[in-house]
Formats: sequence, structure tokens, C-alpha cells
Amino acid sequence: MSFSHVTVLLDETVDGALSDPDGVYVDGTFGRGGHARALLAKLGPKGRLIAFDKDPEAVAAATTGDTAITDPRFSIRHASFARMAEVLRAEGCLPLAGVLLDLGVSSPQIDNPERGFSFRFDGPLDMRMDTTRGESAADFLARADERLLTQVIRDYGEERFAFQIAKAVVARREAGRTPRTTAELSELVAGVVKTREAGQNPATRTFQALRIFVNAELEELEQGLSAALELLGTGGHLAVISFHSLEDRIVKTFIARESKAEVDRRAPFAPPVKPLRLAALGRIKPSEGEIRANPRSRSAVLRVAERLE
Repeated sequence: MSFSHVTVLLDETVDGALSDPDGVYVDGTFGRGGHARALLAKLGPKGRLIAFDKDPEAVAAATTGDTAITDPRFSIRHASFARMAEVLRAEGCLPLAGVLLDLGVSSPQIDNPERGFSFRFDGPLDMRMDTTRGESAADFLARADERLLTQVIRDYGEERFAFQIAKAVVARREAGRTPRTTAELSELVAGVVKTREAGQNPATRTFQALRIFVNAELEELEQGLSAALELLGTGGHLAVISFHSLEDRIVKTFIARESKAEVDRRAPFAPPVKPLRLAALGRIKPSEGEIRANPRSRSAVLRVAERLE
């Protein structure tokens, strides 16, 4: 089956990431290649774009069939962007002129019931972005104790009914009916969460929490941001799109921290202990027109920063 994807903040992100048309760039979240194709169109003949994606379906879309990118300046790796330093050092293609990250789950992942990301379709409760490795959400629910379940749902989903949901999961498991499908989990959560924001499914926060945990999204984001800063050359750009507060808080804090120099207060005229390494270039939200055309873009936040000396 074919699942479409509408790229969010396309021009704003590509323009934000671009610094030198003949430089080397990383698209750490290829997805279906919307940003990658637009960036390639703006690169010069010496430019190069290296993409990463954990999802084997995304890699297949980039390399096979009608959607394959045949541009010799492009290549893709089946790996998390958190590993970009390890991969790129081995290939000797540094420093980078720009790094682009479009975080979260893509429309093809959400809309495919077999991937288990959405409560809107019944399917196996998988939620892994890389289906070749790791523990599925169903397997996690089958082994986690009440305390760990509560912690994950509370911390990654910001769900105030986390304890009650965890308790219901454990009770269902002890009865021999551990949730194995998206419909089963959605039904369980709906039976516990009696109040929710208008228009929001009761299972929204629980599904988000499990997806983030199963894919170690926040840990990989922190690793990827650190790697990007390390690999960017002077004047290189970092452009990151976040879709929820947990991601955006990490990106915002990272840029703010690296945009400040640390000095030794005992020697105020000495060189900084930690020099200023980034300059924040802006924060951009989708326009009203983009939100009308693509409602999934409404929570997106783009942050752009430049690598200094």
C-alpha cells in the first residue's frame, strides 16, 4: 500500500538549513523525502546530501521504485540520526554545512494500521520506527510493572491519569488479556480516562508516551543535537522541527545553553571556560494557510541556529 506525506514547513526548513550550496548536509529524518528533494534542488554541483532514517520503509522509498532519488549527490543510511557522528567520521565527509531534523512520526507511519502508531485504525500494537529491531509496544506492556508503566505514561505522555491507566493494563494482563492491538489499548484507556480536552481522543497521550519510549526518541534527540553541533563547520546551520512540548523543550534548551558562554567568575577577564558555540536564528510556526491545508502541521515549531567559531 502507498501512504502519502505532506512535508511541514518545507521552504522555511530548507532555507533555514542552507548555508553553503556546495556544502555537505544531513537530513536526519528522511521520511518520504520532502525536505531532502527541496534541499537537493537548492544545492550546487559540489553539494552533497546524506540522509538517515530508522524506518526501512523510508529507506526503500528513497532507493527503489518510482520514489527513488537517483541524484548522485544523494545517499541514505538505515540508521538513527543519533549515530551520525560515528557514520560520517568513518566516511570522511566533514565538516557539515547543515543538519535538518523533522522529529516525530510521519504520515505514512501513522496511516498504516500495520505499524500500530494510531488509535484511529485497528492493528498490531507495534510502534517501532525500526521494525527490524527492538521491543514493540505490545511486548513492553506485557512485561513492564505498574511503576514503570506509570512513569512512562506520565513522563512521556504528560498524562495525569497515568497511574490509573497503568493499573488497568496490569489488571488486564493478570487476567490473561494483555493489549496486543491498537483497538484493545484505546478501549482500555477510554475506560479509565473519563475527561479529556475537547476534540482529543482519550488515548492520545498514552499512545504518544509509548511511541516515544519504544523508540527512545528523547534520548536520541539529545544525542543527535550534540552530534550535529560537533560535526557542523563554522557558519553551518541546524534546523529542527518539533511537534510536541517535550521535543521542543529539549531543542530550545540545547540552543539556549550553547548560545551562552560560561566564564569563571573568579577570573572574569579570562577566556570563557566554555565558549559560545551557537547563535539562535529564529523560531517559526506554520502559517494559517499551511495549517488549513495540513492540520497535522498545527503543533509544529521550527528552530534554527548557526554554528559559531
